Amino acid sequence: MAGMARRNVGNVGMESDAYGNGGDGDPYGNAPYSNGTYGTGPDGGAPSVQGHRHGSPRGRRTATATAAGVLAIAALAAGCGPQDPAADALKQPTAPAPATTATTAPAAPSPTEDGKADATTPTPTPTPTPTSTEPPTAPPSASPTPAPRPSTASPQPEVLMRTGSEGPRVRELQARLRQIGHFGRNPTGYYGTVTAEAVRSFQVKRGTEGTGSTDAATWQKLRAMTRTPTADELNPPTERPVAKPDERCLTGRVLCISKKSRTLAWMIDGRVVSAMDVRFGSEYTPTREGEFKVFWKSRDHVSTLYDTPMPYALFFSGGQAVHYSADFAANGYAGASHGCVNVRDKKKVAALFDQVKNGDKVVIYW
Repeated sequence: MAGMARRNVGNVGMESDAYGNGGDGDPYGNAPYSNGTYGTGPDGGAPSVQGHRHGSPRGRRTATATAAGVLAIAALAAGCGPQDPAADALKQPTAPAPATTATTAPAAPSPTEDGKADATTPTPTPTPTPTSTEPPTAPPSASPTPAPRPSTASPQPEVLMRTGSEGPRVRELQARLRQIGHFGRNPTGYYGTVTAEAVRSFQVKRGTEGTGSTDAATWQKLRAMTRTPTADELNPPTERPVAKPDERCLTGRVLCISKKSRTLAWMIDGRVVSAMDVRFGSEYTPTREGEFKVFWKSRDHVSTLYDTPMPYALFFSGGQAVHYSADFAANGYAGASHGCVNVRDKKKVAALFDQVKNGDKVVIYW
């Protein structure tokens, strides 16, 4: 039993020895007093020699002295000094002095600009300037913003006539241009490329923009430079002199058409009722020559072969007819028909359409 008790005490000392085995709590690791030589007693009292729990008084004094020496050596090794209450008190920080309610004496006066102290006038404490969070306001402009100037660009003049226009006023325009040498043919009443070029020529010669369209300013200037056209100037019999009629044209009601003079004369019993300029087909689509009769009238005809308008058409041979041509009115003899007899004066061919009857004779010759 005694042997078992000694082994148990030894085991306890080995597990709880602060200097044994160099455990995690040992700041030096592998302490010099290992293996439980000075283990703690089972009741937590003073250390005892292993295996001598109840020793003699001398043995207890010897053990006590030895333990005290060990503790002193350990304390020196750890760097800790003796605890002196007086010395510790000197090392404690001094507590701050309590605040006093006595009036603090005023600070010494600041020196003046000449370096001497001013004993009578204390230096005023500067007042802090409040900081504004508002953005700075821009100073008012010295001069007001000038009012916008009105536009100096002149308004575009009103256009009275342009390409595609037609009617009595176009006829008058053409007659007036012809008076001053800008239009080299009789009036047709249709505003085509020839008329536009004549107007452009007039505008450029007078120092204005050559638009080719007749605006109010161009029309006013042209009227100021010309006179009122006469009836013959507005509606001449033909631009070209009527050729001597073929013998077949001297009797009856005849559309007498001359390829040489490029004219059509509407004649009744040898008398010319009206005359007008005409053009014919090209060499690839020539207008037939000979004597024919009108067999069909179509006021608003449109060619199904060429998809071309043929107003006031008087058919005399297959698909060939006498009719009004807007292209002829616009471009003159620069073009050609597909075999028909084109008339460029719409007013005259319209009157002719109303007078001619089916069965009337058509004579085409050189």
